[in-house]
Amino acid sequence: MNYALDTPAQAQAVLKALRAAQGLSQAQVGELMGVNQKRIARIESAPGSTSVAQLAKLVALLGGRLVIDDGQTDAQQPKSSW
Repeated sequence: MNYALDTPAQAQAVLKALRAAQGLSQAQVGELMGVNQKRIARIESAPGSTSVAQLAKLVALLGGRLVIDDGQTDAQQPKSSW
């Protein structure tokens, strides 16, 4: 499933849902990431205050990936000239 996030606050529910889908507790995720449970709780509650590197690591650990989308549909994208 894809999630379009326009604000960091929207990532809160997505991060928690990804973790729950893997059946992992915050403590378990923290252990896998090499941080404590409190750090995972802070990332989930304030993802906008988290580095992109740490957020990407967390999302990958939870089976996802971060994607930057330019907001254009395929029909809007310029056609290649070759």
